[in-house]
Amino acid sequence: MVEYNERMGLTLLAATSAGSFITPLMSTSMNLSLMSIGSEFGIGSHDLAYVNTMFLLGSVIAMVPCARMADLKGLKKTFIVGLLILAVCSVLSMVSPSFEFLLLMRFLIGIGASMGTITSMALLTYVFPVTRRGWAIGVNTTFVYIGLSIGPTAGGLISDYLGWRAIFAVVLLITVFTLYRISKFDSEIVPCPEGRMDWKGGVLWGMMILLLMSGLMNITTEWGPVAAVVGTVLLFALAIYLRRAPEPVLSTSMFSNRSFTKACIAAFMNYAASYSITFFMALYMQSIGNLSASEAGLLMLIQPFMQVLLTTRMGALSDRIENKRLLPTLGMAITCAGIALFLFLGTEFSLPYMVVTMLVVGVGLGTFSSPNASFMMSVVEPSQRSEASGLVSIVRQTGMMVSMSISMAMISVTMGSTDNLTPETYGLFVDVIHYVFAVCVAMCVVGAVCSWGKEKIVFH
Repeated sequence: MVEYNERMGLTLLAATSAGSFITPLMSTSMNLSLMSIGSEFGIGSHDLAYVNTMFLLGSVIAMVPCARMADLKGLKKTFIVGLLILAVCSVLSMVSPSFEFLLLMRFLIGIGASMGTITSMALLTYVFPVTRRGWAIGVNTTFVYIGLSIGPTAGGLISDYLGWRAIFAVVLLITVFTLYRISKFDSEIVPCPEGRMDWKGGVLWGMMILLLMSGLMNITTEWGPVAAVVGTVLLFALAIYLRRAPEPVLSTSMFSNRSFTKACIAAFMNYAASYSITFFMALYMQSIGNLSASEAGLLMLIQPFMQVLLTTRMGALSDRIENKRLLPTLGMAITCAGIALFLFLGTEFSLPYMVVTMLVVGVGLGTFSSPNASFMMSVVEPSQRSEASGLVSIVRQTGMMVSMSISMAMISVTMGSTDNLTPETYGLFVDVIHYVFAVCVAMCVVGAVCSWGKEKIVFH
């Protein structure tokens, strides 16, 4: 096994952290531009959700085949290709002539982002030893939350003063910097150089995700339920195929590890329950709260600030404590309490209530994320770390996409064609928030149960 010195480890950590910063920055900054985008293109709240959902859809569709390709061709190479896609599509997004073109670019940007996401953690787990892995993952995850915290404020200010298109110029600059940093890591890691690409499994995965998620997002249309049913059938077909394929695009062998499986379910529930918060709060604060994009961005700093404050500390703490389940379980419980507070939002905006709610959710997410990720990477065999890293990323992005799919389905069912946000529809919009977060509270409960187990755990 190759031994990596401290300089190489820190060089890689800088590159992967910068890359991890880009994706949440794009997501949260675009949330506060939704009102401007909707005004420019004449789009309602349901279709505005596609700005985030298309990004997630592209990301999840690409993640599984890209994770396998990274194993075959190299983790660093895949990371760089993803950054190049991000750079090109960011330039094109700045000159989007229509809403449909913007959605296409967001889909392609999602593909590029997925290539960085699925390789970042794998690179870190190969380079950092188990005694430093929690710290490194914590630093990397902290940059995710820094992106989340800077995104609302930066996006709001840019949208108010320069227009939403300028956000992509910022993304381009960070992407160029990340390319420079990864070029300084003078090593390549190829986990499976002799393996073969499973194109059939990759196509089956992509079709399943596309049909299932599109059907859920458009459940009130004539074709939505049909697409959802076909996607569900493909899901079962994919499960059967992956068990029988000699070199499947997605290995299911790690799911025989009960500790890893439970941690995966907990991570999925965590992201599925929390991701739509930014989407709903961006619209809620700018419509019902009557705040500008800049003001809403400043208020939305609270939640990710707490996550930034806690994530690295909790990652390092998870390295030291014996009971590795404790922090993820505690984090899920606190997140559940915070999300439950959204059930009491009304059409009268309360600033103190919003501050308390975001503080509690931020503490919960900051306590959960890096300890759970470190746990997942440490209960698998060293030879499975690359696959495990891919699964961690897939679980996260799939959870986010399911979160937005549930949100869009609730908007369609509750608001129907009256999804433009006006004082006449504020009551219906608040009803949507209540329905969505009731589901999210239930998911948090499931996640907390899965975070706590009784089986014997072996760490590697």
